Formats: sequence, structure tokens, C-alpha cells
Amino acid sequence: MKREIIITDDGSTTIRIPEWDENYHSTHGAIQEAKHVFIKNGLDLFQNQDAISILEIGFGTGLNAFITFLETINKEKVNYVGVEAYPISQEEIAQMNYVSELDSEMYQEIFDKMHSCDWEKQETISENFHLTKRKQFFQDIEDKNQFDLIYFDAFGFPLQPELWSEAIFKKMYDALLPKRTLVTYACRSSIKNAMLSVGFSIEKLPGAPGKREMLRATKNV
Repeated sequence: MKREIIITDDGSTTIRIPEWDENYHSTHGAIQEAKHVFIKNGLDLFQNQDAISILEIGFGTGLNAFITFLETINKEKVNYVGVEAYPISQEEIAQMNYVSELDSEMYQEIFDKMHSCDWEKQETISENFHLTKRKQFFQDIEDKNQFDLIYFDAFGFPLQPELWSEAIFKKMYDALLPKRTLVTYACRSSIKNAMLSVGFSIEKLPGAPGKREMLRATKNV
């Protein structure tokens, strides 16, 4: 399936799949979406913890992982698990401009290592950041009480509604530790209802630029 690199409105790159009319990130700004949804409304809730365990649903270009690394330097210890069924190619990775757009040239090797390290194995990215990439379908996730935070960054509901189902959110609920959190850029009634049906409590929050609302879900027990 053809994939092409495009520039989003904040200057950062993303991948577009023309056949699906779908993008890996918001065309209004890949970096600003990641910072708003996953950092401001997710990671920042855990600033007072010494360590945090994160599950990302849709590792993709590695943008969320890299920004999380930048945000936690000399702060929390991070155990980061990224799940991706269809990894992007090294050629596509080389065209992502996140390091320069984030003024983080000194961490180019970190971004490269996130993509070159082995799959299915925990890798030490830095002293306080450990990464495990899993090539796995979301339906096959079986973690139980493992994570403080889930970045739910799957392709949009119109394209893959099965990824936003009650069955998937039950897996997400089970994967979280008690009273911990899932954040996603999406906010439609069917998604909210699927989350509620498996036991999450829900908050509607202002969305990233170009999107009115997003959801944050908390495991109640």
C-alpha cells in the first residue's frame, strides 16, 4: 500500500496513506497534537512519580515515544512499550523531521536507536528510558495491571472501527493499573460508550488544534 510523507501545519512530518485517505497524525500539526493529547493531558498527570510505565497503541513513526523521552530527561524513569502491527520502513523514518523541529539535534542518536533497536526485546535507550517494541495486533494484547498510562493512537474510527470497540477497550482497562489513565485524540459517542461499558470513567477535554474534543479515561478500580 502506497505511503507518502507530508508536512503538517506546524512544520512537522507525518505519513499519509492516499488509498485510505488517512494520516498517521493530525494534518493541523503532528507535534502539537502529540504534545497536547499525550503529554499535556496524559504524561503531565504523573510528574510526581519517580517511575512511569506507558503503553502506546500505535508506535508508528516514534513521535510520541521521542517526545516522551524529551519530556522525562532527568525526571521520571520510563518503561515504554510500543505496539505496532505494521512497522514503517527505515527509509520513511529517515524522512521524519521531528528531531530538528523539536530542536533536539543532540538526541538524534536516541531517535535513531528507538527505531533501530530490536523488536520483542526491552532495550535501554538511556539511563532512565527503557523501550520495548512489540510487533503485535491490538486484539492480541493480554497485559494485566501493568501500566500507569496508555497512549491510544490507533487509526481513526471511520477507517478501523474494530480498533475502537468494547473488546479492545476491555483489554486496555485490564492492562492499566488501578486508578490509572488512557488518553486518545478521539471523541465520538460510540467510543465513549465502549469505554464506559468496560468500566472506565470518562472526561471530555479540549482537543488539539483542528479538533474540538478528546477523551481521557480512568480505570475505576
